[in-house]
Amino acid sequence: MAAVNADNHGLRLVTRYVVLTLIAIIFIFPLIFMMVSSLKPDLQLLRDTSSVRAFLPVGDISLNNYTAAFSRAPVGLFVFNSVLVTGATVVLSLFLCSMAAFSFVFLNWQGRDLLLSVIIATLIVPFETIAIPLLLLVSKLPWIGFDGLSFGWLNSYRVQIIPWIADGLTVFLFVQFFKDLPRELIEASRVEGATWWQIYRRVVMPLSGPVLATAAILKFLVMYNQYLWPLIVVQEETYRPVLVGLQYFFQLNTAWGEIMAYLTVITLPVLAFYLVLQRAFIASIASTGVKG
Repeated sequence: MAAVNADNHGLRLVTRYVVLTLIAIIFIFPLIFMMVSSLKPDLQLLRDTSSVRAFLPVGDISLNNYTAAFSRAPVGLFVFNSVLVTGATVVLSLFLCSMAAFSFVFLNWQGRDLLLSVIIATLIVPFETIAIPLLLLVSKLPWIGFDGLSFGWLNSYRVQIIPWIADGLTVFLFVQFFKDLPRELIEASRVEGATWWQIYRRVVMPLSGPVLATAAILKFLVMYNQYLWPLIVVQEETYRPVLVGLQYFFQLNTAWGEIMAYLTVITLPVLAFYLVLQRAFIASIASTGVKG
């Protein structure tokens, strides 16, 4: 009987891994097609799309598309802008939204539940409905920089970062996670004389690895894929992110090989960020389990 159960368990395990492998292959096919196509000239690229050769590095393979892509547009600048804007927004968002969620969960103050409901309700408001009012607002706001006082945030990094620091989804994720933390830890810390800041920094946040990784990945994807807002507020090439830079490859003649090369380059930071956060996510779960 035990042998039969062991065989059934092994069969289910193998079936599960086979299914997961097939799903992973399906999801990775577009990446393979993109990377392989970036090595082919346009005519061969279009011809190969009708067969399995579209996923194979065969034929006239070279790095010419990458050279042409970097010649046509300042790809490095666009990637730098997107990484800078995305990284700054993610860091600030995790800090401020986690502090807001901490106050909603662990502090008692008047109007707390109502304000939290309003913040969560903002999730159903489409960005397109507030894009123009937000544009009019940021075009008149003052800013104190190294060159003194100025008015208007257009054509800058701050106009791409500050409006996106706080959002309802990130606050909601932290609130739901903090609610599941043992209250005994907070009460014990308060008895020992710890301040709320010390509890936030030394007790709550060290246990919040999973939600930090989850919120960071979601925020990173949203910010790195920004197109409409930068297109509206950034007219100077100096501050353009990667998706706005994609329009360079549709001017005059469409160069599909160069487009695939450009997409491959701008995808690398996303994959790197995801792999780093995935390792941090797994490590945080393991450390939390050991401490518990």
